[in-house]
Amino acid sequence: MNACLLRSGHDTDQSPAQVLATPVQFLKGVGSENAQRLARLDIVTARDVLFLFPRDYQDLSDLRTIADLEEGLLLSVRGTVEDVDVQQGRGRPRLGVLIQQGGEYLRATWFNQLYLYEKFSPGQHVLFSGKARFHGGRWEMTHPRVAWLEDEHDQPSTSILPVYPLTEGIPQYRLRKIVRGAVEQYTGILSEVFSPELLSEHGLMPLARALPEIHGPTDQPSLEQARRRFIFQELYILQLAIALRRWKLDQNRHASPLEATTKIDARIRRLFPFELTADQQQAIREVADDMGRTCPMNRLLHGEVGSGKTVIAVYAMLLCVAHGRQAVLMTPTEVLARQHAQTLGDYLRAGRVRTALLTGSLTQRERSDTLSAIAAGEIDLVIGTQAIVQDDVKFARLGLAVIDEQHKFGVLQRAQLRKSGVDPHYLVMTATPIPRTVGMTLFGDLDVSTIRQSPPGRQPVNTYLVEPDRYRKWWDFVCKKLNEGRQAYVIAPLVDENENLAVASVESLFEELSNGQLEAFRLGLLHGRMSAQEKQDTMQAFRSGQTQVLVATSIVEVGIDVANATVMTILSAQRFGLAQLHQLRGRVSRGKHAGYCGLVAEESTEQAQERLEAMVETTDGFRLAEVDFQQRGPGDLMGTQQHGLPPLRIANLQRDQAILEEARTAAQKLLAIDPGLADPDHVRLRQMALIRYGRALDLGDVG
Repeated sequence: MNACLLRSGHDTDQSPAQVLATPVQFLKGVGSENAQRLARLDIVTARDVLFLFPRDYQDLSDLRTIADLEEGLLLSVRGTVEDVDVQQGRGRPRLGVLIQQGGEYLRATWFNQLYLYEKFSPGQHVLFSGKARFHGGRWEMTHPRVAWLEDEHDQPSTSILPVYPLTEGIPQYRLRKIVRGAVEQYTGILSEVFSPELLSEHGLMPLARALPEIHGPTDQPSLEQARRRFIFQELYILQLAIALRRWKLDQNRHASPLEATTKIDARIRRLFPFELTADQQQAIREVADDMGRTCPMNRLLHGEVGSGKTVIAVYAMLLCVAHGRQAVLMTPTEVLARQHAQTLGDYLRAGRVRTALLTGSLTQRERSDTLSAIAAGEIDLVIGTQAIVQDDVKFARLGLAVIDEQHKFGVLQRAQLRKSGVDPHYLVMTATPIPRTVGMTLFGDLDVSTIRQSPPGRQPVNTYLVEPDRYRKWWDFVCKKLNEGRQAYVIAPLVDENENLAVASVESLFEELSNGQLEAFRLGLLHGRMSAQEKQDTMQAFRSGQTQVLVATSIVEVGIDVANATVMTILSAQRFGLAQLHQLRGRVSRGKHAGYCGLVAEESTEQAQERLEAMVETTDGFRLAEVDFQQRGPGDLMGTQQHGLPPLRIANLQRDQAILEEARTAAQKLLAIDPGLADPDHVRLRQMALIRYGRALDLGDVG
C-alpha cells in the first residue's frame, strides 16, 4: 500500500522526514536491481539521492555540430559510436573511438586508458567535450570528457552537466535521470533550515533554489552560488556540532581543581636544570590556569619537533600529583613509553613520586601487581601504551590524562581514559604541527597551546637531497661523522603497511650496511616485530654509545632522544609523507652538535619531489604542515580512524578556508545566544548536528 502511495504521490499521513526516507527502489527509474547497485554508493533513501552532490561538472555551453567545430576552443559535440579499436604504439596502448553525426566524423583518442574500452560499443549515443583539431582530413579530440546519452533524443536540459560518482551497472546518464526525477518530486517538501536573517547576512541561496541549481545549473554564477550555500551549510553544521561537544563537556563534566600555588610552582620548576623558553612558559601558564578550574582541562599542545613539549607534560603531571591525584601518560609505542619513564626518573630521582610502567610486555604477575597498586592509589604516575585503556585498569583518583602523539590514537581510546575515575583534566600533545583549518575542525573542541621555539643551544638540522651521483660521497660523510664520535640513524625504505615486508626490508639493509658502507662500525637493528626486551636492549645500547649506528624502520619516528645522534639517512625517502619525514629528521640535532639529514630518493612523482624539496628548503614544521595539507588534505593527514569524523560531502578544507572561517564565526555567534541550541527555532539545526556528527563526537542527547 505504502509503495503504491509513494509512487503515485506523497502519503499525506507521512511527515516530510518519513517521505524523504522512502527506499530508493521506489523512486522513478530505479527498481530493486538498481537499488542494490546504488547501495554501494551509500544511496539508500530519497534523501540520499537529493544530497548526492556532483563530484564535477561538464560544460556544454558551446555545443557544436562536427561540421562547425573550430580548432583550439573547448567545445562539445554529440554523435553515434561507429567503431572502437585499440592500438599499441611505442609502449603506450591507444584507444580510439570514431563517432558520426549527419555524415560527418570525429575520432577521439585516449592513451593508457584501456579500461574505457568496455564502456563503448557501436550504436551508442555519446557527447564528447574537449579541444578539437583537424588532422588528416578528419576532426580529432584527445582525451575528451565523455557523457553517455540514453538515445538520440536525450538532449541535456542544461549547458552544464553534473558528473556524479558512479558504481558498476549505473551509467552516468541513468544516474542523472534518477537524481533529476528525485529533485522534481521531493524538493518541495524540504524545509529551509536557515533563518531569513542568516541567509541575507551571508548571501546564501535559499534551499528551494539551491538544490535544483546544484543538480542542474542554469549558468556558472548560479552554480557557484548553489555550491557556496551547501559548502557553508556543511561547515556550519560541523562547527555547531563541535561547539555542542564543547558545551556538553563544560556542562556535564566536573574535575577537581588543581591549583598551581606559588609553593607548588616553585617546587616543580626547581626540577628543570635549564631555562624554559617563552613559549614553554606561556604553555605552562595556560595549562595551570585550566587545571585550577572545576571544568576539566581539554587542551591540545602542539609544536615543533624537539621544542620541549615533554616539559609541559611533566609540569602538569607533577601539579596533579602535588594535589594527591594520579596522573597517566599514554604513548603510541613501548619504546617511547620507556623513554618517558627514564626522563621522568631523571627528574624525580630525589623525590617521592611513585611511578609505574604499564605496557603489553609485562608478565601476567607484573601486570597484576601493577594494576593492584594503581587501584589502591599506591602509584602516583603511570606511563604506558594502549595497555592503559584496557577494562581491568582502575585508577583510585585519576586527576590528569596526558596523551602523547595524540593522532596515533582513536577517539574511543582517548575517551576511555575519561571514564577512569572522576573526570580528569585532559592534555593531548603532538609534534605534528596542525594547519589552522584542520585545527578548527578536527580539534575545534580543544583549547590550543603552541610551542614554536627550540630550547637555547639547540643546533639546526642541515638537510640534503642525495642524488645518485652523490650517494657514495654521502656515506663517506656519514663515516666521517661517526669517526668524530657522533652516532647515526639509517631509516629503511617504507615498503608498505605490511609489517612483515617492512621487517624484511630493514633486516636486509642491516646486512648490506654491516658488510658494506658501514662495516667498520657497530650497528644495531630496531623494528616493530622485535620483543619488548630486544627493543629495550637495542635502545639502551644506542643511548650508551655502545652501538654507533641504529638501522631502523619508522618506529623511531616519535620521541626517541639521543643527543649524540646527529646524522640520519632516509632511504627511499620519496615513499614517506612530509609529516613523517619531518618527525624522523627531528631525531637528530637534539644536543650541542649540528644535525644532518640525507634524503636518498629513487625516481619519484612530481608530488613526491615537491615534498623532498620542501624538506630541504625549510625546517619549519608549521610551514611543512601547510604544504602537506595542500598536497594530501586532512583525511590523509589524520586519517578517519584517528579523528572519527565522517567525510565531508561537498566542502573541501583546502579550497574552502574562507567559507570555513565565515561558518565558524556564524556558529559561534549563534551558540553565544543559545549554547545548547534549545530554542525551538534552532531545533532542526541541533537535529542535523546530532544526526551527522552525534556518534563521532559522542554528543549523545545534547540539548
